[in-house]
Amino acid sequence: MCAQHAFLTSLGVDVFASGHRRWPAVVKARIVAETLEHGASVGSVARRYGLQPNQLSAWRRLAKTGKLVLPALRGDAAEPIFAPLVVRDEAPPVAPGASPPIRLLSGSVVVELAGDTPAVRIAEIAHALAMQPC
Repeated sequence: MCAQHAFLTSLGVDVFASGHRRWPAVVKARIVAETLEHGASVGSVARRYGLQPNQLSAWRRLAKTGKLVLPALRGDAAEPIFAPLVVRDEAPPVAPGASPPIRLLSGSVVVELAGDTPAVRIAEIAHALAMQPC
């Protein structure tokens, strides 16, 4: 439960001691957009966020009527949703003219990203690494 609480608060959701949650419109929109991706289901997305499927369906109805504005759909975007993980002892040499890799360090964990990784994605990963376990 603590990990779920930390995850939701990292998204900007207000979680109260009573268990009630206040979801910002941008978070609702992003969750609804996930249900529109290929292979996604309302039930699986609802479980990921600790929602009841009928609540997520209500948000989808708001989106259909234009009362909830969705972000642009990814479709077949070139940018992956998750960064690939490669484990190795030493870094490979960088080809001439190529961007050097970006390394994020958190304790003994080193995350290496391609040099052309968007700044927003780097910030998301750095934020995730900085989260303290409960």
